[in-house]
Amino acid sequence: MSDRRAKGLLLAAVLWCVILAVLGASYRFLVHPYLQAKLRGTTGSDSLYKDEIAIAADSFSGYAVLRSEQMREELKAKHIKLTISDDKADYPARLKALREGKTQMAVFTIDSLITAGAAAGDFPGSIVLIIDETKGGDAIVARKDTVKSLQDLNDSNAQIVLTPGSPSEFLARVVVAHFNLPKLPQKWWLEADGARAVYDAFRNAKQGERKAFVLWEPYVSKALEQDTAHVLIDSSKLKGYVVDVLVAQRQFLRDRPDLVRTVLEAYLRAAYEYNQKAEGFTGLIREDASKTGIEKLNENQAQKVVAGIRWKNTLENYAHFGLVPATARGGAGHLEDMIQNIMDVLLKTGSLSSDPLPGQHHTLFYRQVLEEIQLDNFHPGSGLNVITNLGPGSNDLEPIRAEAEASSLSDERWSRLQPVGELKTPPIIFVRGSAKISVQSERDLDVLAKRLNSFPQYYLRVIGHTRAEGDPDANRLLAEQRALAAADLLLAHGLSRARIHTEAAPTTVESGEAQSVAFVVGQLPY
Repeated sequence: MSDRRAKGLLLAAVLWCVILAVLGASYRFLVHPYLQAKLRGTTGSDSLYKDEIAIAADSFSGYAVLRSEQMREELKAKHIKLTISDDKADYPARLKALREGKTQMAVFTIDSLITAGAAAGDFPGSIVLIIDETKGGDAIVARKDTVKSLQDLNDSNAQIVLTPGSPSEFLARVVVAHFNLPKLPQKWWLEADGARAVYDAFRNAKQGERKAFVLWEPYVSKALEQDTAHVLIDSSKLKGYVVDVLVAQRQFLRDRPDLVRTVLEAYLRAAYEYNQKAEGFTGLIREDASKTGIEKLNENQAQKVVAGIRWKNTLENYAHFGLVPATARGGAGHLEDMIQNIMDVLLKTGSLSSDPLPGQHHTLFYRQVLEEIQLDNFHPGSGLNVITNLGPGSNDLEPIRAEAEASSLSDERWSRLQPVGELKTPPIIFVRGSAKISVQSERDLDVLAKRLNSFPQYYLRVIGHTRAEGDPDANRLLAEQRALAAADLLLAHGLSRARIHTEAAPTTVESGEAQSVAFVVGQLPY
């Protein structure tokens, strides 16, 4: 056999091998699956479910209603299959899954949604519901002997131990953005992997270290079991910062608003029912903790977790989305203002270099689905045999809860307030030798007043300063007048008089900086 013919036969054999391999692969990966699927179809039954909703989340207890049996059954009755995936709080991956349509909905804190979207250069989802607001579940804890107040963190050696990318990190950023800590180092945080790791760092902290530790329940309570520990600040003292929201993928929201509405109504009904039960949310949280692998919670621990979370009801969502008049919102802030305040913290602390939604914060939420629910007089108790009358007063069963406000104090109690820290604000400028505030400082006080509305339970000492030279009595009077002038502008913006106390500082400073006003916040003992 000639070499030429041998090569031809070899080439033909190789070609047939390739053809047979392609045919085999085609049968295995295309034909066989098709035949098997057809066989299953002809020997199976129609599915109970007509649609499927995938929601990306994590094990945070605030999302327990989404994972609840009640929520699942509500949607099952509508022939919708609910799948909750746990991505371990990987917010960039959560946003990517939303963008690629792998999930139709997802939960975020507002700050994590903003930062993930800014990093990706895209916001593929829109907020359709506020799930909850943390009210004490996160706290900054320290040792009493080394860090008595936030102001003790104004030190070049100070650090805040936290879990990056968590709501606890954002609580720390609120502190850094709003309190006067110019000596705090540029790299002020120390990373730890989860609340348990932060708690271990707290337990192992060396005496004299100027460190604060950002924890969430149940580790806040565990830390406070030590007599040497105390809370510097917790999320119960804030309003509109640590907020969890439900986000819908924009194309899904455009194409299937009916499904989004069904999910929202099912969620609101499930949350309402758990709130009506004798055990409230406590039983749900204990059951959810065991399902998600969170450390097992006893009754007392579960109650503390529940106390630190405020699940938002139907009317509160109407209020936050601007669907009720401002006079009827009961202090519930508008979602657009919340986004603005949160964006401000992220910018001031360097988490963002610029606003990824300049002047377009309203594009981050979509209120039409809730608006349609409201127009149809939806009440979460309907269909659950919880209520029998859905008349005009039925919404009283689920009111807009007012924020706790600081009560009036006697002079003696003012003197016993625990210091929290000094608020960061540009120096308040007065005309020399007078209590007349400059136009620019009036604007600065406008900003400060809005910020104080986000700290509704804090008391404020407005302390006037003057130069040290001159008549001491005249200086003291001028300092009091300056404090009163600044306080009057704050009061004009709706702040309660019960929260503000004016005073004059000792005239011992001999610089122009003394011609200003300091704003020091305090709180009643925990």
